[in-house]
Amino acid sequence: MIGLISATAAGAAARDRLAAAWPDRTRVYEGPVPDAVRAAFAECERLVCFLATGAVVRLVAPLLAGKTSDPGVVCVDEAGRFAVSLLGGHGGGANDLARAVAEVLGAEPVVTTATDAAGLPGLDTLGLPVEGEVAAVSRALLDGEAVALRADVAWPLPPLPVTVTDEGRYTIRVTDRLTGPAEGEVVLRPPTLVVGVGASKGAPVEEVLALVEGALREAGLSAASLAELATVDAKAGERGVVEAARRLGVPLVTYAAEELARVEVPNPSDAPLAAVGTPSVAEAAALVRGGELLVPKSKSAARPAMATCAVVRRPGRGRLAVVGLGPGARDLLTPRARDELRRASVLVGLDQYVDQIRDLLRPGTRVLESGLGAEEERARTAVAEARRGQAVALIGSGDAGVYAMASPALAEASDDIDVVGVPGVTAALAAGAILGAPLGHDHVSISLSDLHTPWEVIERRVRAAAEADIVVTFYNPRSRGRDWQLPKALAILAEHRRPATPVGVVRNASRADESSRLTTLAALDPATVDMMTVVTVGNTATREIAGRMVTPRGYRWQEEPQ
Repeated sequence: MIGLISATAAGAAARDRLAAAWPDRTRVYEGPVPDAVRAAFAECERLVCFLATGAVVRLVAPLLAGKTSDPGVVCVDEAGRFAVSLLGGHGGGANDLARAVAEVLGAEPVVTTATDAAGLPGLDTLGLPVEGEVAAVSRALLDGEAVALRADVAWPLPPLPVTVTDEGRYTIRVTDRLTGPAEGEVVLRPPTLVVGVGASKGAPVEEVLALVEGALREAGLSAASLAELATVDAKAGERGVVEAARRLGVPLVTYAAEELARVEVPNPSDAPLAAVGTPSVAEAAALVRGGELLVPKSKSAARPAMATCAVVRRPGRGRLAVVGLGPGARDLLTPRARDELRRASVLVGLDQYVDQIRDLLRPGTRVLESGLGAEEERARTAVAEARRGQAVALIGSGDAGVYAMASPALAEASDDIDVVGVPGVTAALAAGAILGAPLGHDHVSISLSDLHTPWEVIERRVRAAAEADIVVTFYNPRSRGRDWQLPKALAILAEHRRPATPVGVVRNASRADESSRLTTLAALDPATVDMMTVVTVGNTATREIAGRMVTPRGYRWQEEPQ
């Protein structure tokens, strides 16, 4: 919950705007400001104070306990111009909150955390449990000192500075082993461990917990790297198992007995086969999604034993984000796309697209760029990097799933990596917004490039769109080596549409050298079109209204006399 506190009418107005935007996430604290701050500080994960920063500093100073437990605090000035991350920038989430508040109120976020200012990922913001000298190692990264990276287990990390190598005075260790940080070291605990649990009816939570924690400890494994408990569906409501997962702070994942019965295990047994329909619960539930069996099935110390467990290490899965950059204008690049670009340790893309967003990448991002015609190579490279455990962003213009990189990349990928699609504004949509509303009714996009599709297929699709009276947007309409396809496509449309049918021509939509014009099916000169152009041909209902291309949606009220 986010506590909201204000002292003046102007502050209350901004406070109420934020409360209206986030009704389920916020709580307004009324009454004397000191009392409100104390109450919110004790009850909320984060605070937004519509007060002067000096006043807030004095109010929260006596309440501070430590950076791991204090809530994040953001201050917003009376005029609503700035949202200042004051306390708990990373651990308390104040940096992200300041940006979110600024977006709602139209303010400027002010974030002074050193790593954020330098564009580096904070070691305590990676979503992993962290131990050790975070401040000292972060300072070394900021100062450009050599920092060693020791990865006992593979896990996708965001880009780290080029000074992070094999050797250094300071160390970042990625491990699930039960080892404390040495001097000058930060330990990151990735969630690589899965504990499969079997339990008799009524197994006490204390017995289950003692078994799980003891198995991890005896194997030299850290409970901070525990990702989940796993069991058979029949035990989904077993109180001892459910409560053990809750106390360990991990989800309980269950599987059908039939699925577990297909998993090869070293220690099958007749008892679970008779009870729940699978010869193994603990080992099979831990191994069902793959991994290395670190601790075979072991029984609890109670007599009779009512719980069993097994521990598996699942390797970190690489992550491939296929990111659409939009048509070119920076303000049409989505916030989600920006986040993925900054998350990636490896960026793969066409050189001219990389140039568009190079300034958004974090220091240390490895960039693999290539020229036109290397689409297959880029798709394979991106998937290969993800399979090595990297966080990869594969970029394309517009929406990456529309005549772009998503299709070849996903054809290469398998279920051994995580894949995320990030939608973008397509060229057809950008051009449509410039022209007016040409896509107001049914519409289709067709690429006229026959490099990957036989012309006979393209022609059949154009003819079908013409006969169906659908608005058509042509991608890749004409190049120096392909100058006859557009005239042929227009001729097919002309068999079914009048010569005066509106046609919109947009070149470099949303970019600095954008140009657009409205013409007609009869008047369009294909020689004025190139590969940077999108051509939109209206249907029989499309009209030019006040210099704009409009395809009516067919609302009945628009047909009624005024």
